[in-house]
Order: sequence, then structure tokens, then C-alpha cells
Amino acid sequence: MTKGLTQEELAFRAGMSVPYLSEVERGRPSPSLTMMVDLAIALEIHLADLVRPMTMERAQHDGGRKRPQDEGTNG
Repeated sequence: MTKGLTQEELAFRAGMSVPYLSEVERGRPSPSLTMMVDLAIALEIHLADLVRPMTMERAQHDGGRKRPQDEGTNG
């Protein structure tokens, strides 16, 4: 997903610091929805196009995140 922007240009457009953007690119922090929207706007793409390549993985530690249950179901 290249738009020909430098990290500095993208960070400026998205209103975040270059070090934070660099960390996001490496997958270290979990950016907030607001930050992801800001990145999508800066890249001039739809938010869905930004998150589509991501895959949801279960946490690798004991007691990984659990999905909420639908009302009326057991378990």
C-alpha cells in the first residue's frame, strides 16, 4: 500500500509522530480506531482497505481474548 509518501509526510498528514508511525508499521502498538481513521484519511483510502489485510489471531498467552457471546447462547 504505497502512496509515494515518506514517513515524515504520512506522519504529518495523520497528525502523529514519526517514531509512533514507525512503531505502527512494525506492528508493535495497537493503534486506536481514531489513529487508524487518521491514517486512512492521510493515505486517501477507505478505512476498510487499511484493515482488510490484517488477520485476527488469538492471543498467544494463556487466557487469550474471548469473543463476546450472542445473547441467548450458552457458553
